[in-house]
Amino acid sequence: MRIATQIIRRITSGDLQPGDHIPSVSKIMETEGVSRATAARVASVLRAEGYAESVQGVGTVVTRPKKLTAGADRLAQLRTGGPGIGEDERVEIVGAELEPATQEVADALGLEAGAEVIRRRRRYIDGAGVVTVSTTWIAGQLAEQAPELLETEPLPKMTFGLIEERTGRRASRRRDTVALREVPEDVAALLDTEPGTVVLTMTNHYWDQDGEPTEYAVDYLGVGRDLSSEYDLD
Repeated sequence: MRIATQIIRRITSGDLQPGDHIPSVSKIMETEGVSRATAARVASVLRAEGYAESVQGVGTVVTRPKKLTAGADRLAQLRTGGPGIGEDERVEIVGAELEPATQEVADALGLEAGAEVIRRRRRYIDGAGVVTVSTTWIAGQLAEQAPELLETEPLPKMTFGLIEERTGRRASRRRDTVALREVPEDVAALLDTEPGTVVLTMTNHYWDQDGEPTEYAVDYLGVGRDLSSEYDLD
């Protein structure tokens, strides 16, 4: 792990670029003074962490991890004083409008089908391409208290923070559902893929401190993106 961490630092600093070979087993043995077995495990660690991949006929080369930051994780980052997006990420607001709720959205927000809802759609992009296309639906009456929800500009405190600031309703509980879905036509171009492509999705339900629904969101992950969670068990 120590040696792998050193190599990861070289990758994140740009010293090693995607496609470059990682240090060989012999080189690691020579520079680090470790056994062949230990040196051989370094590549496995790098592959598991997403910083290397095996290419047939080439060997083990550097790659960039395609990590996903889900909406719920962005909320956690925001509440700890972070920006809500990664250092190498940018966000495009590709839509902010009122529309009638589908049955799916209405059920999630505790509304009648056809009720007016706010739909905000964002595209997150990093150095590896499109991270996710995220669509959030919020009850339409909140547009009166927070008209910024209908503007195609990033929200400094994201939707979570803006709603809490204007209404006192704090997102206190969430449910995440991961599933495979076909990419719909209105999302495909934003995701840089073809309609009908099967990708991972994460659906988020949020409730406030009184148990009332606040937001409903569906994220379509970029092709090749993985979802992973890591926890301390102690």
